[in-house]
Amino acid sequence: MRDNISHTNVIRLKPNFLWFLTLTYAMVIVLANWFDPRLIKIFGMTTDAGTLIFPLTFLLSDLITEVYGYKHARRAIWCGFLFNAIFIIYGQLVIHLPSPDYPTNNALFDTLLSTNARIIIASSISYLASEPLNSYIMAKLKIKMHGRHIGIRFLTSTLFASGLDSFVFSTIAFYGVIDNINLWYLIITMWFIKVIIEVIGLPVSINLAKKIKSAEKLDIYDKDTNFNLFNLDVHYLEKDNKY
Repeated sequence: MRDNISHTNVIRLKPNFLWFLTLTYAMVIVLANWFDPRLIKIFGMTTDAGTLIFPLTFLLSDLITEVYGYKHARRAIWCGFLFNAIFIIYGQLVIHLPSPDYPTNNALFDTLLSTNARIIIASSISYLASEPLNSYIMAKLKIKMHGRHIGIRFLTSTLFASGLDSFVFSTIAFYGVIDNINLWYLIITMWFIKVIIEVIGLPVSINLAKKIKSAEKLDIYDKDTNFNLFNLDVHYLEKDNKY
């Protein structure tokens, strides 16, 4: 692995869309975690409301990994984690601040912001387990398949990552709260919905990846990448760009 690389051959990225993809990714993470505690029933299936929007994180992570490389996807993952942590911490601070003496709707607002500790822990662990796995699988399959079969790579990474996310989150958040049969039903339902949303969005994500590559003149391969989640290096060599 080459982390301490010579900057003479480093790609000087001036991407037009990376900042927007990273920002959108972080925003979706915050929204998905905000709605996680709310269970819903859709088409006869019970799941948490965050499941409907969370698959967009896999889509965005796939796009970043496919075009800009795993290193930038990893940075986006940490950005999402950081902004979600700020959101949760600030929310908990706000609900413990004193209210004015006159009547307000603060009690209702505080109820909305009061987050179960198990939900926070479950969300954080499942996120840090599934999101890096999704990008890792994408990066490795890209090398193995020589950049071909982008749809298969998008779907495969989501199959494994969303399955892990659904299992870890549901087990930590709801084990002992609901019976085991319904817990497994919830896990499978969450996984199924995430995969279906990915399948429905495949034509859009594939076309978008191709257009972004063309616009950015980038197609990064992670052959020499250190996949350690805690390594924050984002530099690539010219040879890593196969566009």
